Amino acid sequence: MLTDIKGALTALITPFKDGKIDFSSLENIIEFQINSGVSGIVVSGTTGESATLSDAEKHELFAFTVKTADGRIPVIGGTGTNSTDAALRLTGSATRAGCDALLVVTPYYNKASPEGLYQHYSKLAARTPLPIIAYNVPSRTGVNIPIDVLKKLYEDGSIAGLKEASGDISRVAKLAERLPQMAIYSGNDDQILPIMSLGGRGVISVVSNILPRETEALCRASAKGDLKKAREIQLGILPTVSLLFSDVNPIPVKYIMHKMGLCRLEYRLPLTPPTKELQVKLDEVARGLVTGS
Repeated sequence: MLTDIKGALTALITPFKDGKIDFSSLENIIEFQINSGVSGIVVSGTTGESATLSDAEKHELFAFTVKTADGRIPVIGGTGTNSTDAALRLTGSATRAGCDALLVVTPYYNKASPEGLYQHYSKLAARTPLPIIAYNVPSRTGVNIPIDVLKKLYEDGSIAGLKEASGDISRVAKLAERLPQMAIYSGNDDQILPIMSLGGRGVISVVSNILPRETEALCRASAKGDLKKAREIQLGILPTVSLLFSDVNPIPVKYIMHKMGLCRLEYRLPLTPPTKELQVKLDEVARGLVTGS
């Protein structure tokens, strides 16, 4: 049940070695996340460089992550793309692999109409028994899912939740008012507390790749209504969050994880390593961060 998936859900990076997925490093990353107490992990999302992964690689990621997690925490598979047929194939793959839920970004580039969005998610829901979390990130996709469409999809059971990364808190408030039962997750690490204060369930997070304990603690404090503690943690991680998004995600976070010994410094084009100037700033963050912290 999606209602059981709440808290810090880490959007994992995809580590590479010589152009291929580095499953040894991925296993270490998954264990680091589980040992740090996060509530779930997301594989093949934006932070995982999903746009450059083949369908075969995504299937391997789904299966490997589920096997490694071994039921200890929920695994959410990213199956969204700009083709409904391709998303259907990936949805079937993640379902067969044993994922607990799916994260489905809106079709990008072709910018579907409201009716196209509705039909896209409805077709995916008909293919899987797993709960679907729609992913609204208009800065990347060019599409902002209308609230009326979300309401229709939720009420007919096509989606169970929403990762909201529009950055628009007024929109989140309207969503919470009109869809009080729908699971809403922050898609922005600088808005975890504001969104959870409006009833959000947690965050699908980039920063928890390197600060898993802090991110989970922030979610738990927010859920308990301990606003003093939640505010302290939220404001405390803001400088790191800002730095992580000073270049295209996941360039900065993968660099820091490389410095932590969790992965090699390898991206897939068109992503490239950070500039020397940014590396100096990221090195400051990486100092003192260890996988056992």
